[in-house]
Amino acid sequence: MDLRKLKTLIELVESSGIAELEVSEGEERVRITRSMPTTHQTLPRDGPGEGGGVSTGEVHPAQQPLAPAGEGHVVKAPMVGTFYRAAAPGSASFVEVGDAVQPGDPLCIIEAMKLMNEIEADQAGIVKAILVENGQAVEYGQPLVIIG
Repeated sequence: MDLRKLKTLIELVESSGIAELEVSEGEERVRITRSMPTTHQTLPRDGPGEGGGVSTGEVHPAQQPLAPAGEGHVVKAPMVGTFYRAAAPGSASFVEVGDAVQPGDPLCIIEAMKLMNEIEADQAGIVKAILVENGQAVEYGQPLVIIG
């Protein structure tokens, strides 16, 4: 299977709501999966003196809690990859908290499969928060930046 077909299949999985795709061509077979965000739920205590709540569900360390509603517009990760605040190590960050941005202004880069994908602001405003650390792995749909 050639690289163009693989890239097209990966884009299909990223842009759709499916979690897994498997394709076979002759003896070749490829399976593409993306991790879906999991929920974190705490069960109430059984009674006084017993241990704290029991956590159910698996939470990936890269996941951040969703920003509180009303805080601003949340820019989310359009793909799984590694978050970078600057174009190159040692160079200035694209944005800092308090910076004004316009639609199309670069906010960060997500590296996925050795490709650098520039993530742009989709609305004008002031950067209220940057929710991810430089070099941290991010999941699809994870909040990255809040613009207010």
